[in-house]
Amino acid sequence: MLEIRRAYERGHANFGWLDSWHTFSFGRYFDPQQAGFSDLLVINDDTVQPGQGFGTHPHRDMEIFTYVLEGALEHKDSMGTGSVIRPGDVQMMSAGTGITHSEFNHSNSELVHFLQIWIVPDREGVTPRYQQKNFPAAEKRGHLRMIISPDEYDNSLSVYQDVRVSAGLFDGEERHEKRLAPGRYAYVHVARGEISVNGSRLAAGDGARIRKEEVITFEQGKEAEVLLFDLRANEVPSL
Repeated sequence: MLEIRRAYERGHANFGWLDSWHTFSFGRYFDPQQAGFSDLLVINDDTVQPGQGFGTHPHRDMEIFTYVLEGALEHKDSMGTGSVIRPGDVQMMSAGTGITHSEFNHSNSELVHFLQIWIVPDREGVTPRYQQKNFPAAEKRGHLRMIISPDEYDNSLSVYQDVRVSAGLFDGEERHEKRLAPGRYAYVHVARGEISVNGSRLAAGDGARIRKEEVITFEQGKEAEVLLFDLRANEVPSL
């Protein structure tokens, strides 16, 4: 069963320097029916103007990852990490006992477009950590490439939760089937382009909660980039 949430149904905030679409409740946007799904708490689709960004702010006990679609995002944090995240890069940050960080558009002339995603961890009070890895387009072309997992499967980044995140690029006749283990949920987010998921057509910004499906089929993509979250079978995030 697919429960589709269209891009235009998401929460929206435009502050001039930041244009942000919220798949789930976040900030000033609150919808009790959209308070996350399983351990997936936040998917923010953010576009930041040149030279602008998020000043230093704190996080704790949250798994946060950033997926850049266009442009370059500059990151600095209280762990001493400084990096620039570009398309193909995935940044994973475990806030644990507490960190502060800032994120800015690295360019003074181009926009940066990225997804920031929060996953509720399965434990509190861990030592904060930072990970970053590039996953080339060739590894995602026509199939799903695991980018985050609890056991670092296939050189993916590690997360403190029973969740596995995969990314894929699909166009034309490329087709891929993902089999879910019994009793698992899934969430699909279309980052850009269009694609059919189990026969339902999804476009950029659309998402789908998936329950009681053994196989998820991706096909008929049109310059599509998708994320798939393989999740525990519970409805809302909890620690």
